[in-house]
Amino acid sequence: MEQAVKYSAVGRRKEAIARVILLPGKGTISINGLPYEKYFLRETDRIIIQQPLLATSNNAKFDVVANLDGGGLTGQAGALRLGISRALISVDPALKDVLRKQGFLTRDPRAKERKKYGQKGARKRFQWTKR
Repeated sequence: MEQAVKYSAVGRRKEAIARVILLPGKGTISINGLPYEKYFLRETDRIIIQQPLLATSNNAKFDVVANLDGGGLTGQAGALRLGISRALISVDPALKDVLRKQGFLTRDPRAKERKKYGQKGARKRFQWTKR
């Protein structure tokens, strides 16, 4: 019996972590057991997810199975895009230049700034009163 070839990668953004598995298939994307249209209701998040597959014209060649955890929906979409991009490179290293030019391989380092003591938030101060 032949073992199906699968390529896996991890993508992160903000607090979100995406564990991605690429399998040869027809182009279905399932996230935490749901179709991606049901998981991501916002159209922009759906577009973000498909970008690396469309840029490399692999949208009908691979099925994407992803496990998303943490963060919000937009952060999860960004993490999934990075995970799919990294998995595509393990499929074909020649795709690295295309994905790098589009910016899909850059891990977005921006994260929430911590709250400081003596302040209301990370930057906001308490209101100053004269009397």
